[in-house]
Amino acid sequence: MKKKFMGIFAVVFLVLISLWVLYPLIYVVSGAFAPGSSIATLDVVPFKNGFTLEHFEYLFTRTDYPRWFMNTLIIAVGTMILTVSIAALSAYIFSRFQFRIKKGMLMAMLILQIFPSFVGMVAIYVILLRINALDTLWGLILVYVAGNIPYNTWMVKTYVDTVPRSLDEAARIDGAGHWRIFSTIVMPVTKPILVFTAISSFAAPWMDYIFPKMVLRSSEMQTLALGLFSFVSEKKNMFTVFASGSILVAIPFIIFFVAAQDLIISSLAGGAVKE
Repeated sequence: MKKKFMGIFAVVFLVLISLWVLYPLIYVVSGAFAPGSSIATLDVVPFKNGFTLEHFEYLFTRTDYPRWFMNTLIIAVGTMILTVSIAALSAYIFSRFQFRIKKGMLMAMLILQIFPSFVGMVAIYVILLRINALDTLWGLILVYVAGNIPYNTWMVKTYVDTVPRSLDEAARIDGAGHWRIFSTIVMPVTKPILVFTAISSFAAPWMDYIFPKMVLRSSEMQTLALGLFSFVSEKKNMFTVFASGSILVAIPFIIFFVAAQDLIISSLAGGAVKE
């Protein structure tokens, strides 16, 4: 009897926790399809206000939402590719080579992670101004990549250190050079950590607001975060349009995570045998 009661209590508790977590998401989804524009007109019961697609039509016909989406996608993909490429190559160099300033560089990258990125915002703004990178997508990509490299290099290096050096030596005996060892042996074995790095590098700039607000100026260069925030500013109260745009943002992001999750599982299953 006691076990049955504890089982019922656990189920009820988990259901309540799930509803508590899912309710805001369900409320936003219902707001995206609800008539009207203000959050004050929405009922606390989801989907009780009715159903309409006019907010999605408004996004694509009366705003620059497609341009915002494309700008954000370019920034996220560019940041992901550059971060993974630089971090992987740097991690291989720090893991496999010995040079005089190696320890100092690693310590410097570790110290850089102590300070929040906002500390250097003034310096970042001045540097971008000097190189004519303000109000450009590539300038914002540089900011994200520079912030990602120290931590991701440390993380990937830690994983590369676990790859047996005997694999490198066997390939070197067969005549392989450093680039071939890196690209055909180390990279495939470290695919799980590289996929994780790609996911985190893609996710960071996807809905970031602070740095795009600082770097981007013109309306045609805006990202999703800047564009969507304009719907719920002091001058506007278009919560339902904001909710519609938020749902569209989440759909490709969820697809990306699902695809990457499958890749991580397959990568872990296909890794090389360690010593």
